[in-house]
Amino acid sequence: MNVILLAHTPKPDAVVAAAARMCYKDVTAQDLLNSEENNLSKNLIAELFTSGHLSTFEHVNFTFGIDGLSRVASHQLVRHRLASFSQQSQRYVKMNYDENDSSVIIPPSIENNSEAQKIFIQQARASHEAYKKLLELGIKKEDARFILPHGFSTRLILTMNARELHHFFNLRLCRRAQWEIHELARRMLILCREKAPVLFEKAGPSCIFGECNEKRSCGKIYKDMEELLFV
Repeated sequence: MNVILLAHTPKPDAVVAAAARMCYKDVTAQDLLNSEENNLSKNLIAELFTSGHLSTFEHVNFTFGIDGLSRVASHQLVRHRLASFSQQSQRYVKMNYDENDSSVIIPPSIENNSEAQKIFIQQARASHEAYKKLLELGIKKEDARFILPHGFSTRLILTMNARELHHFFNLRLCRRAQWEIHELARRMLILCREKAPVLFEKAGPSCIFGECNEKRSCGKIYKDMEELLFV
């Protein structure tokens, strides 16, 4: 998997803090932004997060380029409705298969089991051979793709605002999240924290900042952000 940050709202921490102060001060937006650049209010953003006043977070957007994600994970990703997606189309792009270039994403549980990996690769290869034969018979790519497994790698561009990113990180960085989207969320949060350290200081699963909100807890609370992001 490869995840890069393509673009983001400039000065994201300052924009959110300035937007919050706009509600209570009779000054121009530019004056507020200049003030926040010189004296960024970390306490204000923390107060907004704690109180649940997150509408100001929506003024900040982040756009990611994602390669090497399975369609299993992308199907979960698009459930986050307050986001924009542009995904590689199997209707127009011919799907190639190479066991050495991650054309199909292999789950760790299968990769670490030689017999399971053998079965998986054989089936992936057979599915792609059937796909190629259908194309040779004149079947359109949009119909031939029905034979391909969900594990086929895809590419997409994703944009979320900071409020939705907090929601995304809260759900997908939980230990109970599916392993692949968990890894995607981990990489995305690292990138977000580099550009907006104050805004995303408390982004992540609920267990890190209080109590687990899951009805069926995993029982393994992260001790800190270092364990979550870098271990």
